[in-house]
Order: sequence, then structure tokens, then C-alpha cells
Amino acid sequence: MAASVTRDEVRTVLAALLTVLIVAVIVGLIGLARSVRVVQQFEKGIIFRWGRIVSEPRGPGLTLIRPIGDRMQKVNMQIIAMSVPAQDGITRDNVTVRVDAVVYFRVVDPIKAVVNVQNYLFAVSQQAQTSLRSIIGRSEMDQLLTDRAAVNAELREAIDEPTEGPWGIRVERVEIKDVSLPESMKRSMSRQAEAERERRARIITADGEYQASKRLAAAANVMARDPAALQLRLLQTVVEVAAEKNSTLVMPVPVELLRFFDKVALPSQPGAEPSLQDTGDAEVAAAEAAIGAGRSPELAESSRHADPAIAVAPEPEIPAVPEVPAVPEVPAVPGLDGPRAQGHGAEGSAPRGT
Repeated sequence: MAASVTRDEVRTVLAALLTVLIVAVIVGLIGLARSVRVVQQFEKGIIFRWGRIVSEPRGPGLTLIRPIGDRMQKVNMQIIAMSVPAQDGITRDNVTVRVDAVVYFRVVDPIKAVVNVQNYLFAVSQQAQTSLRSIIGRSEMDQLLTDRAAVNAELREAIDEPTEGPWGIRVERVEIKDVSLPESMKRSMSRQAEAERERRARIITADGEYQASKRLAAAANVMARDPAALQLRLLQTVVEVAAEKNSTLVMPVPVELLRFFDKVALPSQPGAEPSLQDTGDAEVAAAEAAIGAGRSPELAESSRHADPAIAVAPEPEIPAVPEVPAVPEVPAVPGLDGPRAQGHGAEGSAPRGT
């Protein structure tokens, strides 16, 4: 009887020990699971012990904490790209625009980002939206369209100023993605661009006509001094026209060509022939300078090149006209006016007798 009681007690004790051991193992596993934490390379771990931060943020790797009373909160240290919703605003020059942007920021102080702000992602988003509307009101439409770098820098400063110091968040970069304009403004800008292109085209055309006129004036000046050059130009034009097929060319003999043959037939006198100088770019440039100065190219060339063979002959002096003498008075004829005189005398003497 005693032996049987002893066996029952041993079995009970073993069962109790086994139960305690199993419970201890389970509690140990649970405690170990609550104590071991893994922090990633791009994270920082903040330890809260009974609701209070007890140490510096833990770095990456395996970290042990107390299973009871300690809590770890991980903070991502990577750069976060947040899209800012499109904001409607009125620019400084009273143009309605719709602007959206993207913000790149990261956490530089994980303790401030966790303690000083409840949800730093939502806070940064709201700050970016309000700052974007403020920048739209202070900028002009042309600045938003052309000077994006200055607008981005100003927007970054507006967002970073209240976030880095108190919240421990640094704004790395801000970019404006799109600026939407009203349809009426787009049409006005297209008309303005078209008018600007038309103005440039007209200026270029006028400049080309001006340069061509200067060249033509210089060429006319060169050809005027040598009629043979004009004839050579005429022959060259005839050759170009004759190159076309199915064309009939009627060329009259110009008077200048006959004069040219007359000059060739006449005996040449020494020193009477005009000098055949080079009619190159130097003379063209001189003619252009004379035209630009408001003088006649012929006068400029004649003053520069005094050729005695082609000098203008002086006008002959006109002799003075002698004075014509005065016409003498004609004497009266006696027999022609006698009766008329007697009649006058009789008529005049009749009243005296009465």
C-alpha cells in the first residue's frame, strides 16, 4: 500500500514539474520575442520605457529591450517623395493658375519627429500646400513659367523653415511639376508668340532688302564707270536664259555696244584710257560707306580717284551782252499836221469874234 502511494506522489510531482517547465519555456520564448528587435540599415530605433525616452536612438542591427515596460518605435531615415496636390491661386498680376509640385524631405532628428509632431507626414503635406498657395500669390505668371529655379528655391525655404528646427525634418528639394493656365490665357500667349515671330521675320526681310540695295547700288556704281561690265553682265544673263529649253530669245543690239566698238575703232591716245582697276570687295565696301554716309557713290569715287581721262570738262564762259543805245526822237513833218492845226486855230478863235 505504501509503495503504491509513493508512486502516485512521484507521478504527481513529475507532472507538476513538467507543467512548470513547459510554462517557463513558453514565458521565456514570449519574453525573448518581446526583447529582441531588429533595426534596418535605413532606420533608427527609439526606446520608450514606461512612456519615456531613456537613451539615444538605436542604430541598425539586433537590439535587446526589456520585455515589460519597454517599447521601440522605428523611424525611417530615407528621403521621402511626397506629391503636393494641385493648388488653385491668383498670381500677383491677377492670373488664375493651377500649380502642383513634389517635395523631397527626410528625417534628420528622429526624436523630434516622433515627440514634437503627431504625424510628420501629414504635417509636411499640409505645410507644403499652404506654402505653395503663398508662393503663387507672391509670384507673377511669367516667373512661374520661365524662372522655375527661383520659385523652387523660394518654395523650399518656405517649407523648410518651420519643419527642420521644431520637427527635425529637412526639405531637400522642391520641384513644380505643372502650371495649368486658363484657355483664354493660352490663346493670348499663342497670339503674342505668333506676333513676335512675325515681327522677327519682317525685320530679317527688311534687313536683307537693305543689304541687297546697298550691294546693288555699289554694283551700279562699278558698272557705271565701265560700260563693258554692263555688256558682260547682259551676255551672262543671255547665257542663263538660253540654257532653258523651248525658249526663244530676242536680243536687241544696245547703243552702248556700238559705242564700245566706236571706242575700240578710234586710235587710242596715251594717258586717255581709264585705268582698269580691280572692282572687288574694297570698292564695294567704299561704295557702301559712301551710301551709308548719305553721299553719292559717283561723287565719292570721283573725289577718291581723280582720273584726268574721265574728268568733266569745265563749262565755257558766256560773254557779256553789250548795252543797246537809246532810240532818238523822230521830228514832226510840217505839211502833215498843218490843216489839223488850222482847224484847231479857227475853232479856238471863233468865240473871240462874237
